[in-house]
Amino acid sequence: GINAEYGKQWYQRRVREAVVSTQSTGVLEPVLLLGKKRFEGVDVRIRCRGGGATARVYAIRQALSKSLVAYYQKFVDETSKKEIKDILLNYDKSMLVADPRRCEPKKFGGPGARARYQKSYR
Repeated sequence: GINAEYGKQWYQRRVREAVVSTQSTGVLEPVLLLGKKRFEGVDVRIRCRGGGATARVYAIRQALSKSLVAYYQKFVDETSKKEIKDILLNYDKSMLVADPRRCEPKKFGGPGARARYQKSYR
């Protein structure tokens, strides 16, 4: 009925809000780890295309971390760059290092990349 449909929509909306709130903190992880002081003189613009919501969050936090390390290497001293890099790597390696895993393409003779169709002998 109508009430069940409304309840479903309400639940979906709550789940979406919860996911967005937890993901927005994921984007700000580099800032929370390193402190606002290190980001003071830096203006960062990040554009993200493709992937899902979680993949975008990981991409943005990685871009933010990598850009700050590059900025400190080019415009500030090497010791502070090393310090930032160590903090980020100790917290989470994916902040600076990309995950090379990709989806394997489907082949013929089966429903997926590795799975084969079931065969019968009679």
